[in-house]
Amino acid sequence: MLNQDTKRPSEKKNQHPSRRDFLCRSAAVAAMSLTGGSFATSKALTNAHEEQVGTKDNVLFIAVDDLRMAAMGAYGVTQVKTPNIDRFAADATVFKRAYCQYPICMPSRASLMTSMRTVGRRADQGPSKASTTLGQHFKDHGYTTVANGKIFHTIADSADSWSEPSWRVYDYEVDTEGDWGKYHFDKIWLQPESRDHISERGRGPYWEAADVDDFDYEDGQVVQKSLEDMRRLHQTNQPFFLAVGLHRPHLPFNAPKRYFDLYDPDEIDLADNRFAIANQPGALRNSGEIGNYSMIDGWPEEEHFHRQARHAYFACVSYVDALIGKLLDELKALDIYENTIIVLWSDHGWLLGEHNFWGKHNTLNESIQVPLIVRAPGHKTGTRTPALVELLDIYPSLCELTGLPHPDSHELEGKSFAPLLEEPDQPWKEAVFSEFRESRVVKTDRYIYTEWKNGDRMLFDHLKDPNENVNVADEPEYAEAVSYMRGLLASFDATETR
Repeated sequence: MLNQDTKRPSEKKNQHPSRRDFLCRSAAVAAMSLTGGSFATSKALTNAHEEQVGTKDNVLFIAVDDLRMAAMGAYGVTQVKTPNIDRFAADATVFKRAYCQYPICMPSRASLMTSMRTVGRRADQGPSKASTTLGQHFKDHGYTTVANGKIFHTIADSADSWSEPSWRVYDYEVDTEGDWGKYHFDKIWLQPESRDHISERGRGPYWEAADVDDFDYEDGQVVQKSLEDMRRLHQTNQPFFLAVGLHRPHLPFNAPKRYFDLYDPDEIDLADNRFAIANQPGALRNSGEIGNYSMIDGWPEEEHFHRQARHAYFACVSYVDALIGKLLDELKALDIYENTIIVLWSDHGWLLGEHNFWGKHNTLNESIQVPLIVRAPGHKTGTRTPALVELLDIYPSLCELTGLPHPDSHELEGKSFAPLLEEPDQPWKEAVFSEFRESRVVKTDRYIYTEWKNGDRMLFDHLKDPNENVNVADEPEYAEAVSYMRGLLASFDATETR
């Protein structure tokens, strides 16, 4: 338990009182901590739907790399054009406060696909190597599992997850010496003039707007293959788990010119906090990822760079939105939309100039908060939930929604959010947890707190400072809040080491 002398700071209500709940040790504990009615209702709806359609629901599992939550209409952003995701969100459940477990692609995806918090960089190595991955679990229970594009970070990670070999346009690791961007240059940059701008790493410009068809860039080819697979899988007598991993808006920000033309760069709003965080800890650093590319003049502070980079990122988001629309439309054309569970997620967020930060690689909220939108046939649609959830909750949630048991190989550390699809405003987790290198972070309803091994610490009061402009960890009035957040981290650590 939490130390009895640790007092809870003043926070808004809507917190679950059980410590076991926020630590999410197993779905069984989660079920016990909820009302029997919510759990029973979720199962009853799933069973009734299965009787109606006569088969298990399919799963369309859409991963979008580096997609920040504040970059689509479904999350209240009007400047970025995402009509297809917005249409889907209106027919699904939008999770307003979902968090990743690590703001880097490889460990975040390994954690999600195993429902384990600390798994290392790959799911088939380290502490998680004996675990059954999400894809493997569905394959073991009669699903045809197919992965196109970036699901795990590397194509070789947990290859047994899939009924047929995972498919990509190119991999993000190469066997030869050198950089993956240099090695796959002509598959990534389609404009000949991009070769006139080579970085020291061997990569091209950080953005490109080739006048090409949607299916010419990498993500278009992934979706084209996925559409073909969807039609093929529909003809079988087995339910399918189709994972579609889109690389954009990950760097480089390359998309067909038509999506750049949707925006006037002179009218794009910039971050309104392009200044350093007050009392910024020395351990908090900007990401240097964009420095691997060329044509980054003005990074990270100049206005012309902010405007250009936001323009390119928005164009990539609109491009991905169009591709997602093709997937959703094909489900409807095949008349299987109503018996397909659809999960749209990103592996982490991305800063777009806030505090002159660009990218992920830190524990600021824009780095670790992620979009998550879920539609499950037989459940409510058009809802939004403020509940705190984590990416590792997806695995047990899909088990519950499809009626699959949990794997025997390991304990799932996530908690099924299926009950939230029926009662989105019910009390839920008190806290969610992430980590990054030498730091650990805990997020509650009101606060987000990061602690580094060197003693640096950072606390933001999201009620008063949602844009994280002032670190108040050393302010006397927040001493009680810091003590409580440290208690949450200590309790979490104690549970993890058992």
